[in-house]
Amino acid sequence: MSITRRSARRSVRILGVASATAALALGVAGQALACNISEFKAEAKCDGDKGVIVVTDYDASATPAEITVFLENNGADAKQVGEPQKVKGSAAGTTVTFQEDWKPDATYRVHVKAGRVDDDVTPNLVTQSTACKKEESSTPTAPASPKPKPSKSTPASTPAPSASESTSSAPAAPASNAPSPATGDSNLAETGANSNTGLIAGVAGALVVVGGGAVYFGMRRRGAKTGS
Repeated sequence: MSITRRSARRSVRILGVASATAALALGVAGQALACNISEFKAEAKCDGDKGVIVVTDYDASATPAEITVFLENNGADAKQVGEPQKVKGSAAGTTVTFQEDWKPDATYRVHVKAGRVDDDVTPNLVTQSTACKKEESSTPTAPASPKPKPSKSTPASTPAPSASESTSSAPAAPASNAPSPATGDSNLAETGANSNTGLIAGVAGALVVVGGGAVYFGMRRRGAKTGS
């Protein structure tokens, strides 16, 4: 065999070994970059006063994945939370959010389909013991009534007396020291004693006296005539 043939065979062997080594290295690298269930993380969080479930994909190979979340009850699926969501992971992590007003200490199963992966995130997601929004009491307590502030007592205003009341309640005039008039005087005053009644009475008295004198002298004169 010539030297040329030996050199050619030797070169082919070297190339074959190099190719096999490269293929093996690429296979190992591909397995290292393949999607793995351990690269998914699920958390229960609060968005304001509402609950959400956030799933993060840390798959650096960016293999498309489909995430489905189920509420668990005694080890069985009670309901599916929303619709499945698709995500492409990254080394920094890519998240998808499921709107779920979760209850405290609830259990959720997170299922992942990505390439050869068709598995659940382990362990199952268990929510925290405190809800995002506290539940209101069914029987609200009545608010305490405020204590009344002490107020200064104001005297009641006295109403002004009416005209009739003021007339009837007017104070009596002080009693005079002069003697009260006799009953007769008061009658004379009522019948007009202070007018010309006294003068008329005097004239009448004088006429009576004159008349009496005339009668007396007339009777004497008649007796003298009878005696002669």
